[in-house]
Amino acid sequence: MMRRGWAARFGREVGTGRRRTRGLGFLLALFLAFAAVSGAAFAVAFDDPAAQVRSTVLDNGLTLLTLEDATTPVVSFQIWVDVGSGDEARFTGLAHLFEHMMFRGSKHLAPEEHQRILEQRGARLNAFTSKDVTVYFADVTRENLPLVIELEAERLRYLDVSETSLASEREVVIEERRLRTDSNPEGKLFEQLLALTFQAHPYRVPTIGWRSDLEKMGVPECRDFFDKYYAANNLVVAVVGDIDHDETLALVREHLGPLRRREEVPRNPTVEPQQRGERRATVHFDVRAPILSMAWQGPPTGHEDSPALDVMSTIFSSGRTSRLYRRMVHEEPIALGASASYWELERAGLIYAFASLRPGVSIDRAEAVFLEEVERMRKELPTDEELDQAKRALEVGLIDGQGTSHALASRFGRDWLAFGRIRSLAEQLQAVEAVTAEDVRRVAETYLRPAGRSVVQMVPPPPEEVAADPTGSGA
Repeated sequence: MMRRGWAARFGREVGTGRRRTRGLGFLLALFLAFAAVSGAAFAVAFDDPAAQVRSTVLDNGLTLLTLEDATTPVVSFQIWVDVGSGDEARFTGLAHLFEHMMFRGSKHLAPEEHQRILEQRGARLNAFTSKDVTVYFADVTRENLPLVIELEAERLRYLDVSETSLASEREVVIEERRLRTDSNPEGKLFEQLLALTFQAHPYRVPTIGWRSDLEKMGVPECRDFFDKYYAANNLVVAVVGDIDHDETLALVREHLGPLRRREEVPRNPTVEPQQRGERRATVHFDVRAPILSMAWQGPPTGHEDSPALDVMSTIFSSGRTSRLYRRMVHEEPIALGASASYWELERAGLIYAFASLRPGVSIDRAEAVFLEEVERMRKELPTDEELDQAKRALEVGLIDGQGTSHALASRFGRDWLAFGRIRSLAEQLQAVEAVTAEDVRRVAETYLRPAGRSVVQMVPPPPEEVAADPTGSGA
């Protein structure tokens, strides 16, 4: 179960900045209420929409996933491209930059025309890039679905990959990087934490890319990227809502069936070596109070320890009653906020935590308190109350994530690429319910090793560095 938070804001997803929305879809409020009170037992009995999904593989290798739901007027159409920043071998940020270029026009459409045509018909569309995938989506009414499919086929077959389109979007992405990372203390801190935790794996580089790469990559690199990864057999199309499966399949075959396939899609083979000692870094930034962060390497999506790690991170720091928040924000108090999470990626995982300190608090004192709570997590069993609360929170989150056509299409696309199938809701709920107190202690002991942690402290720059900074930014 992928957790949101800092990873979503600064590492997991980088979007185009276009508007997002959700449709109406399946209404699960009743099940949410029962799940909160009764746990997984009632929710498992729920008739999971995933059981009605139909999958079809076209002759060119494109996979189509459809779910008919006549109870909602909204159709969510999503294209999941099996490529992210983790596949970049030379220029960083290429996957995300290319996502932007997909809106810059094609042989028969001017720049931004794709978006304008659909928005005039009430559609909501956007895209995002992560370390593993690039996703394009449009939420529309049923009568506009054929138009969406035609427009997607147009840009997938005739995209304008030119110096003009590249120059335009390059500047947009560089400005996005400046706002979200270079001028943002949280973004800068998370970027440094990833680079410190992963020393070999491509997950160490920012999804938005390093500025020097953004400035130097050219049209040949973009065209090569498009040729390698935007092939039909590297695409999963998920369509959920008020549709007819046969009609949708006929439209997809007509317009997306001619897309080329590629016999071999290249992948970055690098595997992160085991960390054998604590790593540290200090980042000087113009902040009013220090920020402390830590991370440990974790297992990838689908690992047997994933449910226990979700429960552990929820107990450790998810909400105001969690251990870390209660200790550092209420009991001491030395922090304005504290959080932790387990971030699943397809080829590796990350367990990370942050604490934003109160002005005047020693960051070394805060780190000592932080590590005391880490060691308590590693050595002590959680209480029955802690275990039960964490499970209920995760179960409600899983069920709540099924409430719209958009959310369901996202679930189906993500699962298909990560697992080659769509996991049932019952399977996921039962995995959480099966976690024991000893499982929680075991995964904490296994993954939160002192020799496996990376620590980044963000502090204000010393006076001599501020004086020497010609920009006056302190960044």
